[in-house]
Amino acid sequence: MTTRTVDASGYPAAAPSWLSRENIVAKPGFNRWLVPPAALAIHLCIGMAYGLSVFWLPLSRSLSVGQPAAKSCPDMSVFAALFTTTCDWRVSDLVIVFSIGIVVLGISAALFGGWLERAGPRKAGIVAALCWGGGFLIGAMGVYIHQLWLIWLGMGLIGGIGLGLGYISPVSTLIKWFPDRRGMATGMAIMGFGGGAMIGSPLADLLINSFKSPNSVGVWETLAVMGLGYLVFMLGGAFGYRVPPANWAPEGWTPPAAKGGMIASGHVHLKDAHKTVQFWLLWLVLCLNVSAGIGVLALASPMLQEIFGGQLINQPGVGLGQLDAAGKTQVAAIAAGFVGLLSLFNILGRFFWASMSDKIGRKVTYAIFFGLGVLLYAGAPWAAGLGSTVLFVVFFCAILSMYGGGFATIPAYLADVFGTQFVGAIHGRLLTAWSTAGIVGPVVVTAIRQHQVDAGLQGLELYSRTMYVLAAFLAVGFICNLLVRPVARHWFMSDADVTALQTKGGAAPARAPGSAGIGGGGITVTAVAAWAVVGIPILWGIYKTLSKAAILLH
Repeated sequence: MTTRTVDASGYPAAAPSWLSRENIVAKPGFNRWLVPPAALAIHLCIGMAYGLSVFWLPLSRSLSVGQPAAKSCPDMSVFAALFTTTCDWRVSDLVIVFSIGIVVLGISAALFGGWLERAGPRKAGIVAALCWGGGFLIGAMGVYIHQLWLIWLGMGLIGGIGLGLGYISPVSTLIKWFPDRRGMATGMAIMGFGGGAMIGSPLADLLINSFKSPNSVGVWETLAVMGLGYLVFMLGGAFGYRVPPANWAPEGWTPPAAKGGMIASGHVHLKDAHKTVQFWLLWLVLCLNVSAGIGVLALASPMLQEIFGGQLINQPGVGLGQLDAAGKTQVAAIAAGFVGLLSLFNILGRFFWASMSDKIGRKVTYAIFFGLGVLLYAGAPWAAGLGSTVLFVVFFCAILSMYGGGFATIPAYLADVFGTQFVGAIHGRLLTAWSTAGIVGPVVVTAIRQHQVDAGLQGLELYSRTMYVLAAFLAVGFICNLLVRPVARHWFMSDADVTALQTKGGAAPARAPGSAGIGGGGITVTAVAAWAVVGIPILWGIYKTLSKAAILLH
């Protein structure tokens, strides 16, 4: 006899769409280690947001094509720059694309987080792919017809929506697949976001040089190729997503509900999460950690050059302004290696610290970020005063590892505090802290630096006050993290409400907790192939970064 599935009102339920969450529930025998490569495929693409600066200089010569100032219009307004077809763009007008993207990332993650939880990661991943890859294609058209507003629209606004959805799409899924290793799972995916520029920047540079001609700087062609590549790669990741059955758990795993007081035994609804003090404390925790780290990233290259100057090329006591053109070029190359090294530690820190948080707890991990961070920021001027380039670089590599680790640990922290049912959507709302920090951090450090410049200060004195201010940011973050307590029980959803959500209003009976025939996975041909697809580009990016950073040792 055939039974028909009915919805909560008693009417026949519609068959699930091939994109729906119901249609991507894993079957018995599925290998959960296939999900992280799918997430990495998306994060490695959208991580190129950090590498967009590789396009700005060539784009500032897109009309003059290698003839500086031939088409320069220095008095042009921003509005005129958006529509001009006869003037080269200024770098300051192009950089706004990054700002738009980061702001829209936070807004779109907050707005669409609830929809993602209902629609599932596959549908969200496909929309992210269309927005991010499509944004590059629209940007390529903007470069081709020399319309800056199209670049802002494509790579900033539309691409920013792809950033937001792509960033949060795997979070809830990975946490549910790896309840035994929440930090490690999210760390693997978010490591990809940090590594995207490590792969995309040298790739873009290779493509630009390949397409460059007497009539073109090679950027629109590069954007078109990368846009198509990102579209294909991200779609592959989206179709690789699977979600576990309701109440799935790894074979033999016991939930650590009573381990410490910080791991919630229930689930807080999305509509209630922002009403708790814990949400806003964690919002401040992320904002302050990111503000400090992103402030350093914004000034890493000029900071190393202006503090150490000629010492970097065996000319101690010679300031940057006293070097000849050749010396400045050498110092700039060393500073580029420093930035590359910081990027690598940003990436490695995402996996290391998130994995470490599984062992020592999220609250302790963030206490280390802030406590050790205060010491390192406050100690950086001391290291520079000693003239120790090595100690200075080590300090900032550690700082950037914790900056990256903060991004990767926060999803697991949210799952511990609010439960896993709406963690992806709650994470999306929390990312507005990143958008805020993306403005606050660079503005604060550049304003302090400019104040020091106006006061006639040079070298270390330009940045020492900045380091102390950033240390104060982290000290406030330490207090906020210390104040985080378990959520009161009255915020938790009832078991009946959770079951209704997990079974789509009663369309299917709830499963008893267990593995549902799905094991922990292991090394299979399919798993090895999936990891190779994302692993080979990562290894290539690490090689290129280390090659650039090696100049620091010379």
